[in-house]
Amino acid sequence: MLFRQRLTVVRPGTRTDRSGSVVDDWSPAVVTRIPVTRVNVQPNQQTEQVGDTRTVVTTGLRVISQPGTNPDVQAKDRIEYQGLTYQVDGEVARWPDPVNSTRVHHVEFVMVRVTG
Repeated sequence: MLFRQRLTVVRPGTRTDRSGSVVDDWSPAVVTRIPVTRVNVQPNQQTEQVGDTRTVVTTGLRVISQPGTNPDVQAKDRIEYQGLTYQVDGEVARWPDPVNSTRVHHVEFVMVRVTG
């Protein structure tokens, strides 16, 4: 079974800053948590940059939803998966159904986590 993993989408609320601009608000009281099931999570990229004072490790995972599902994921979201928090990297691809072009066949996106 390929689509047995689950994750949680964490979406920010919004607030108005001092200049009057609407900005994302990641305060725990205003974020929205959206559980997502029936996805396949695969390794995508791993890099390590060794510097003078620290080592930066970037871990990327590709997420593919089960055909026939269209999880609510946006580029600005964060993703919680296996106890770690990732950021969506780039836009979320919604693949059209080959039979009915008004429907989504499946969704794909990359999420990354940077440490160090």
